[in-house]
Amino acid sequence: MSSIGRAFERESSSVFSVISPTGGIRPPDRKRRPQSLSLAEREEISRGLAANQSLRSIARKLGRAASTGCREVSRNGGQAVYRATASDKAAWEKALRPKTCKLACYPSLARAVSNKLQRKWSPQQIAGWLKRSFPGQENKTVSHETIYRSLYIQARGVLKKELLEHLRAKRTVRRSRHASLKRNGLGQVKDAVSISKRPPSVEDRAIPGHWEGDLIGGSKNSYIATLVERHSRYVMLAKVANKDTQSVISALIKQSKRMPRELYKSLTWDRGKELADHPRLTMATDVEVYFCDPHSPWQRGSNENTNRLLRQYLPRGTDLSVHSQAKLSAIARQLNERPRKTLQYQTPAEKFNQCVAAIN
Repeated sequence: MSSIGRAFERESSSVFSVISPTGGIRPPDRKRRPQSLSLAEREEISRGLAANQSLRSIARKLGRAASTGCREVSRNGGQAVYRATASDKAAWEKALRPKTCKLACYPSLARAVSNKLQRKWSPQQIAGWLKRSFPGQENKTVSHETIYRSLYIQARGVLKKELLEHLRAKRTVRRSRHASLKRNGLGQVKDAVSISKRPPSVEDRAIPGHWEGDLIGGSKNSYIATLVERHSRYVMLAKVANKDTQSVISALIKQSKRMPRELYKSLTWDRGKELADHPRLTMATDVEVYFCDPHSPWQRGSNENTNRLLRQYLPRGTDLSVHSQAKLSAIARQLNERPRKTLQYQTPAEKFNQCVAAIN
């Protein structure tokens, strides 16, 4: 909205009032049917009538049926007042055929979507779960785009606006795909083993037990360590007393004791100084620690995505120190029970439990 406002030398707030009725979603471009009369053809009809030509001869010249010309003129005031521009505009307005939203046609489907939104499922997760649960049943499935449009375009009157509060992004209009956020890299770590030296078996996610980690911050210098298993996308959260390396390493060592050793083989972190004492972690757990290249958050893609998901439960700017470890474990459990598109809408908990069963 800011860039649009700059282009028109207006404030972004004035742009918001224009795009908010459509929820920030660009309306689809309208097209005429090839069989419809064009403005040029209507001008030919208007000129022919001014020259006292018959409708039959005008239609013959246009290659149209005489009845087409007759209906066109009669529905727009008759031969005496017919005008091409006004007739073309009226035809364009009459051609509007707003399609009834699928959720409005199937109330039971709308209720199911609302229930899942209240459980903080994303529209894409809901759509994938419905497709998996009811294959081939059109009246019980819906696309994620339809859910988004029903939420952001309130004129549809299907899903209540209050359900927007359950989405991860707390926006009143959809954010443009062209908008971007720039993030700066963090500190440096001595004796860091580069991610380029990580075995190829870790890269292809075929073998479980390789994790990605990071810290998410809140107000009053509060932090939480997040861990994501690359194979199953299983999430673990660790309460940390502070951002210093001693607190973080101690929390990671304590967390490692909650899982089988076979499922904790490596950890990939960014260049944050909170892992400066990574040799202590390796000595205590036998876990190989790898570090991403500077300014390369995509090298920990699973963890970056998970951190965005967690902001639905742990919003930015809030004090994270008020959450106990039990509360964090409950949040992780709820996140692990949500289906993921990348897992063909299995849940991370299902996938991780399969790995545990395989080593027992």
